[in-house]
Amino acid sequence: DLTDQASVASFFQSEKPDMVVIAAAKVGGIHANNTFSGQFIYENLQIQNNVIHQAHLVDVQKLIFLGSSCIYPNAAPQPMTENMLLTGTLEPTNEAYAIAKIAGLKMCESYNRQYGRDYRCLMPANLYGPGDNFNAENSHVIPALIHKFHKAKITNSNTVTIWGSGSPRREFLYVSDMVDAACFLINLDPEVYQSKVDPRCSHVNIGTGFDITILELAELIKEIVQFKGQILFDQTKPDGSPRKLLNVDILRSLGWEHTTSLDKGLKKTYHWFCENLESLRDY
Repeated sequence: DLTDQASVASFFQSEKPDMVVIAAAKVGGIHANNTFSGQFIYENLQIQNNVIHQAHLVDVQKLIFLGSSCIYPNAAPQPMTENMLLTGTLEPTNEAYAIAKIAGLKMCESYNRQYGRDYRCLMPANLYGPGDNFNAENSHVIPALIHKFHKAKITNSNTVTIWGSGSPRREFLYVSDMVDAACFLINLDPEVYQSKVDPRCSHVNIGTGFDITILELAELIKEIVQFKGQILFDQTKPDGSPRKLLNVDILRSLGWEHTTSLDKGLKKTYHWFCENLESLRDY
């Protein structure tokens, strides 16, 4: 239990890892963020405080902290560069999660500055892929849409209703590309890494550099799932940020680019979903 300080301390004292990647988090879409904001800020602060500090205490020098593109202001210029952090107001629907992630990023920066650590913070675009949470109520947009369209297809429904207007634009990164980026960056020579990254703003955006509207995404998933009905939008529900496109110039200058197209990644994800449908948690 990463929210339990004593448990985390015991693990680090017994295992003494050489490097750490913090991918654990309390996560979800707009509905989950709105409904469970207290849990989102508490659990994420607990997880990252415990893991980062205990890693430091057993002299772990290399650590990756995974954040989120929601750390940037709601009205940030697009695409969002790393130095946009803390320059404006956050999106209200995921403010609690964003504040926790900003705190984790600043904790890593502070430990680097005070203790000479090499803790690197990666801010990915919206992630998706095999193994995701496909619960329609608290998942992110891609697994939620896959769930909705598949269920509508097998129940012969004529419509699928999606939250919001369909106009917000989002950037999506396939999970295996994220893994590859994390492995690449944690092993990158410190001098090379530090030559491209501002120590006062030491995180790096991880993304594709491309985005699409939620309507375009829905149409793409509809085609892959082979749902023949109509897409409706419930505009009484929130849209979230109008756009969240990451500037990935620093990432590319370090020598990494994504390799999985959205169409290919969605097909792989839907195939996995169908193969594992009976065992999926909370489906």
